[in-house]
Amino acid sequence: MLPVERTAEGIAIISLTANPSKPRGGVVVLDSWLIDGIASTLDAVASTKPTGIILRSASERVFVAGADLAEIDALDDDALDAYLRRGSEAFARLYQVPCATVALVHRAALGGGLEVAMHCDGIVGTTASAEEKPWRIGLPECGLGICPGWGGTQMLPARIDPALAITQTATGQTNSVNALPAGLFDVAVNAGEDALRAALDWLAANPRSKPRSQPKSINAGLAPTIQSALVTVRETLPATDSAKAILNCVEIGIKSGWQAALAAERKHLVALRHTPSAREKLAQFLKPAS
Repeated sequence: MLPVERTAEGIAIISLTANPSKPRGGVVVLDSWLIDGIASTLDAVASTKPTGIILRSASERVFVAGADLAEIDALDDDALDAYLRRGSEAFARLYQVPCATVALVHRAALGGGLEVAMHCDGIVGTTASAEEKPWRIGLPECGLGICPGWGGTQMLPARIDPALAITQTATGQTNSVNALPAGLFDVAVNAGEDALRAALDWLAANPRSKPRSQPKSINAGLAPTIQSALVTVRETLPATDSAKAILNCVEIGIKSGWQAALAAERKHLVALRHTPSAREKLAQFLKPAS
């Protein structure tokens, strides 16, 4: 179980914490331990019928730095597919619970970390002060020759300009928190302001009492706009295996929906990590610091 606080109004505040067996200096990484913790904690919280859920990080350094790529890379193909399914099932609890959910993103949210946040109904994010180096927000997986595995190809185009979302996902480009595309954060809070209060206010203004079948993502209403964006950017993207995978996942999301797109992401991620480009980039990324 992850730490949970409760307000007098019945809102549950869940804190994502670093794996105690891999403390990483307090940096929260999305590994198997945290995935299981998210699932068990959300199950326990849902049983108490909260009026809302806030998902925040206990780390002062990141919201969630991303997935544990070393853990992922050590799995065989069947085990990786099962691992990705387990993550999707855990994160699905954030939209299946019959109350509004909001992620409070106070530092870097990359890859799987941003995907977890986007499973919430809303995102309240803090910006960096003038004295701080702005942290990064986005989906960098294609920069490593792989692709998102927990719905990133479907959720980002529903939050920001879809042409930009597809392009950034297919190239691995991330954004400075102080120069984010419109829509990525539902509420942006200036450094030093009360971000928790902003999250509580967002929940009060955006109640929900029924489960959802998917997070804010590609759906029938958005499909025509996203299809048009796909046509616009297709010829501008690099001819890499990972970029082609992104295009395919978006196409599948438009035609067949959320669950089919998740299955496509898993299939591509399992296959992409064996490509020469990914092997080279992952080896460099995972190389121990000298």
